[in-house]
Amino acid sequence: MNQLIQKINNCKVCQAHLPLEARPIFTFHPKSKIVIIGQAPGLAAHNTAIPWDDKSGENLKSWLGVDNATFYNPEQIALIPMGFCYPGRGKSGDIPPRKECAPLWHQQLLSQMKEVELVILIGKYAQDYYLKKEAKRTLTETVQNFEEYLPQYFVLPHPSPRNNIWQAKNPWFKESVLPALKLEVEKVLKG
Repeated sequence: MNQLIQKINNCKVCQAHLPLEARPIFTFHPKSKIVIIGQAPGLAAHNTAIPWDDKSGENLKSWLGVDNATFYNPEQIALIPMGFCYPGRGKSGDIPPRKECAPLWHQQLLSQMKEVELVILIGKYAQDYYLKKEAKRTLTETVQNFEEYLPQYFVLPHPSPRNNIWQAKNPWFKESVLPALKLEVEKVLKG
């Protein structure tokens, strides 16, 4: 496990495409019960080396119904992005995660975690990668049909404040999806 962490931390595969130095940001433990697969670290996370260290992370913890101690305890929750390093900024937010990371590292990480009971797929990049043809045409349709992917996966939109408009247009998300998410997370964490 330590060798794998060191290999990932030393990874420079996509350095030439990054606006800042490569700084893989992730957490995991062989006893992780939940794996959260997001997009890529934002600039705040890059600067602090703490995953989800921003408003999106605050929203995500609220959605999950967990506190900081639980969220950042890798024996409870592993935090693995699709792209491990900050990808840079585009016109309307961060650019998509680099495509090299998931095929290079995900299976190696997941194979080390034998106690995972739930994988939370955040956003279209993670959902398309893991659900493949099972993903619906749009993220909205995939999230609306979240129960189809249980018990293995729970699908979510990105918790960015930029998605507040999406949430306002889709009140069923707060009414149906978030209560179900909190129940699943509580069930797994309490064993």
